[in-house]
Amino acid sequence: MSPTTAGKGETMGDVILKEVRKSFGRVEVIKGVDITINEGEFVVFVGPSGCGKSTLLRMIAGLEDITSGTLQIGGKVVNDVQPKERGIAMVFQSYAIFPHMTVRENMAFGLTIAKAPKEEKEQKVQEAARILQMEDLLDRKPSQLSGGQRQRVAIGRAITRKPSVFLFDEPLSNLDAALRMDMRMEIARLHKQLETTMIYVTHDQVEAMTLADKIVVLKDGKVMQVGKPMELYHEPANKFVAGFLGAPSMNFLTVDVEGIEGEHAIVANKALEPTKVKTKGRPFEKGGKATLGLRPQYLKLAPAGSGMLHGQITLSERLGTETVVDIALKNGGKIIAAFDEDLIVNPGETMDLTFDAELAHLFNEDD
Repeated sequence: MSPTTAGKGETMGDVILKEVRKSFGRVEVIKGVDITINEGEFVVFVGPSGCGKSTLLRMIAGLEDITSGTLQIGGKVVNDVQPKERGIAMVFQSYAIFPHMTVRENMAFGLTIAKAPKEEKEQKVQEAARILQMEDLLDRKPSQLSGGQRQRVAIGRAITRKPSVFLFDEPLSNLDAALRMDMRMEIARLHKQLETTMIYVTHDQVEAMTLADKIVVLKDGKVMQVGKPMELYHEPANKFVAGFLGAPSMNFLTVDVEGIEGEHAIVANKALEPTKVKTKGRPFEKGGKATLGLRPQYLKLAPAGSGMLHGQITLSERLGTETVVDIALKNGGKIIAAFDEDLIVNPGETMDLTFDAELAHLFNEDD
């Protein structure tokens, strides 16, 4: 049985990483990663530059060696299996298509190298072109295509290989904002149509939130949290995840713990009125410090002289569908509020805010 053929009870598109590590000399860049990706899932690796997400993807592809740990695809350990034998196809940030070849020839390139029969090549190219709605572009050269069309050629070349796992390495980063949105929708539609495992790397949390069935948040070569997009958004495991997902980023305020009442802590500071917030199982002590997390979208205007937070406007951005306001708090801190309306406010004005404490997050200082 070949390494890409699943045995009884196994599925071709399962990808399992167990205690996977990667070192370059004495520098460890992937630090004991455990991830299970089920067949047909769309999983996004997300994190800041240098977190190890592309290295992890290249290890799955076989383009980087695994220092220790095991990688399974389709139930088989593939640590030492050549990339072409892993049942994967990869789409890169750079389109990596040949300028002297037509779209048809580019999409058939892998099949040509594999010496596939002419009829098989044409059938698979036509199928990929139909899926990507590119039938009328097959005889064009890459120079005659837009950036989005070139990326679709690269995806089409991956489709013709009939892989059990698609790997995408920041495929949209070279496109402008409008094209990125179009291609996000294209890739989401493609996943729904093919029902194939897809692993996608990006630093863009919007791509992660809109595309993924499951998100893996990485930092410094470690997994911070794994879960469905809205699970991570509403129940972040730590301040890093809370701040990375969501735009504008979550506000973090240092607060004093004034009391503990069952599963709640009462917190306050010079800008914040005493507020009861769920502890969600985290330990806090009366008299100690904590970090209060508030998403900008959860902040609401309160009548002058009332509310829970008090400060002065320093900047206002009217974006049409929402207004984003920077506020300097009375205690010297600052927050950002995002109002879902076209609000006219001016720098220097005082602003009083309220929020639903049930939506707030409370973290330990070292979370």
